[in-house]
Order: sequence, then C-alpha cells, then structure tokens
Amino acid sequence: MSQLAELIQTYGVLIVFGIVLVEQFGLPIPAFPILVVAGALSIDSELSWQLCLLAAVGACLICDMFWFRAGRIYGKRILRLLCTISLSPDSCVNQTEDRFRRFGAKSLLVSKFVPGFNTIAAPLSGAIGTPVRAFLAYSGAGAALWSGTGILLGILFHDSVEDLLGWLQTAGGTALAVVATLLALFIAAKYMERRRQRAHKAVPRIDIVELKALFKDGHDPLIVDARSLTAHQLEAAIPGALLFHACEPGQLMASIDRDRHIVIYCSCPDDVTAAELARRFLAKGFHRARPLRGGLDAWNAQRDVDPELTPVSC
Repeated sequence: MSQLAELIQTYGVLIVFGIVLVEQFGLPIPAFPILVVAGALSIDSELSWQLCLLAAVGACLICDMFWFRAGRIYGKRILRLLCTISLSPDSCVNQTEDRFRRFGAKSLLVSKFVPGFNTIAAPLSGAIGTPVRAFLAYSGAGAALWSGTGILLGILFHDSVEDLLGWLQTAGGTALAVVATLLALFIAAKYMERRRQRAHKAVPRIDIVELKALFKDGHDPLIVDARSLTAHQLEAAIPGALLFHACEPGQLMASIDRDRHIVIYCSCPDDVTAAELARRFLAKGFHRARPLRGGLDAWNAQRDVDPELTPVSC
C-alpha cells in the first residue's frame, strides 16, 4: 500500500485512469479504494483531485460506450456472455433486467455502486435501444457520482486513510493476515453461492426431443416463459407461451391442473432461472414441472418445432 501511495503521488492521474479503465472493462481490480487514496493524497501533495475525477469519469465513459455499442450490435449475445462469466448468473440476468425496466436509463446513475449491475447496465442500454444522448448523459452523471464519492471520502477522511496506509506499511504480517482472512471469507461466500446454484441445476431437465414427443402424443404441455419482462424486448417469447412475470403466481398456480406437463424456459446460463422456477412449481405439487434444457436458444434452433400451443391466461 505504501508503494501504491508513492505510485499515485508520482504518476497520479495516469494511475487512476488506468486502474478505473481496467476495472470497468471487467477485470477484478477494485478501483474505488484507489479513488479514496487519491482523494486523501490530494490534501497534502500536488496531486489534483479535479484531474483525478476527470480521469476516472473519462475511463468510465470509454468503457461504458464500448459496452453500449457492443450491446447495440450484438444484443442478447453480449449479455449472455457477460452473465456467463458473472459470479451470479441468475441475478445478473433477472435482477439487472428488472431494475432497468423499473428505472430505465436513470438506473445508470447508480449502476456503478451495485456489483453485477454495473457489468451489464451499459450493454443492456444498447441492446434495448436507449438513445445515445440519454445514455451518455446518465452514464456520465453516474460515473461522476461514483468517482466523486470515492475521492470525496478520501478528502474527508484523509487523516484516517493516511493512518491506515501507515499501519499497513508497519504491520507487515498482521496486515497480510487481515487481507488473507477477508479473501478467505469472500471465497467461502462465493462457494456457498455456487452450491446453491448447483442445487438449482440438479432439477431434472427436459430436452427438445422429449418436448416434441409430448406434443406428438397429445399431452398439451404448458410452456412457461421465466424471463424478465425486459428480456422480451430483446427476443420474442415462444408463441403461445405463458409469461410468468406478467401473472400473479398464486392465482396462476391455482388455475393449472397439477398433473399437467409444465415446461419452463429462460435465456440465462445453465437454465438457472428456469430451474429455480421449476423448483417453485414442484414445491406446490406440480410434479411434472421441468426446465427446458438450453432454454429459448434450444427452441429456436429446432425450426421444425412449431406446435399449436394452448395458452393459459393469468
């Protein structure tokens, strides 16, 4: 940390710009603490907090515009890629889309403060057709708010930050042990999250071949779309499918025969959202509820699957 402080004092704006840039591109390098340190060091050195703020905002806008254009050009494909490499693919897909649907481009004002949301907010803006001017206005304001908060905290608590830097320099092994403990706790939390996701994946799937057989044998399965409402703007639902998030769950489940075959699909990595919803149906006694393996992509890949679905209203 002492070497980091020396680097920031020596190279200042370039360090802030570079670290914020690589973090916003998705590398696991925490930039916010660097902004706090830069703010603290600007009090007793020649480092300009104004230039650090401009550098951080500029780095954010470069990355945001890159992801915005990627979302505009590649649509759901870039979203799927980012959610696949996300630590929480289920929340990446659904919670982010739902937040964006609720607040629109204004959500960019706070997106950088929310882990996961920051990763996908910019490409999602491009994918759903947010105007460029509106995107730049909200993205720039959000970047300034995020960067300014870090620098302001450093300025307000510069004595404490400098004391912490001094302690880290002199503590040696103790400081290393603290960092190692925090890292271990982080890994343990992610391990538990992965176990939860594996439990969701354990729900038996149904593949396209089996689904076609159900239609052929006259079972009339109910197709349920588990995607968020925002996802429907990116890709059309299966014709005749029930949009689960447009319904009241209790009323919907009360209207469905518990012996009916229910096939649930999504467009998220590993069918996580569909599997989670299938578990909810199973818990309510729908013993024939299963997620569709491969989700909407698997359906669209089979062009000969075009049955007459019997839609169910909410």
